[in-house]
Amino acid sequence: MFTRRIFSFSLLTLGVSCLPGCNALRSLPGDGGFGASGRGLTRTLARPDYAAIYAPYPGERFAIPAVDYRRIDPRFLRQTVAYPWEEPVGSVVVDPAAYHLYFVEAPGRATRYGVGVGREGFGWSGPARINMKRDWPDWVPPGEMIARDPEIRARLEPTPRGLGVKGGPLSPLGARAMYLFGEGRDLGYRIHGTLEPLTVGSNVSSGCIRMINQDIVHVYTRAALGTPVTVLPT
Repeated sequence: MFTRRIFSFSLLTLGVSCLPGCNALRSLPGDGGFGASGRGLTRTLARPDYAAIYAPYPGERFAIPAVDYRRIDPRFLRQTVAYPWEEPVGSVVVDPAAYHLYFVEAPGRATRYGVGVGREGFGWSGPARINMKRDWPDWVPPGEMIARDPEIRARLEPTPRGLGVKGGPLSPLGARAMYLFGEGRDLGYRIHGTLEPLTVGSNVSSGCIRMINQDIVHVYTRAALGTPVTVLPT
């Protein structure tokens, strides 16, 4: 059962000390250590070469530019972490309170990514599945989004799915999108790329899970259709 939540977690709290009992896993420099859900602290096992993985991404229909990863909190950069929870291998877990998405790679191990999540009034939690995946997807905003922000209308043009922004370097969905379904329907939420990589680690969306384009491409290749997704409560 899905529940609407309001995200109250503030970027100002990123520097607070760990809550009692959260040192069950030893934290390495750059680890989490925050988040009400209990997934904010995960021991780092390995970090990739960030200069390489956040460089311009090759072989794409549209350019994926380099990301200045030095301007992003290290807690929100891709890394391999210990994962002692029970979700099955191949599943996706989103921890909005800590601004993290986990892809469970093997028992006890996951790849962790930084994400942007729903702004105040647009949070949600619950189970879902990835029932559709799109490469460089068109963005077709729902009518209620246009009503909230009429300036969007000036950016829209015809697409096969209605008025929107065609897939490409100007699409707010970025390089990839994975569409979340639950309770027999499209929930309207996506895990997708972004034109604003510096917004990972913040409450910024209308409920979608935003990722750096290089990161969404990385997890997109691993998460098959039917992948279970769990969005934790805050």
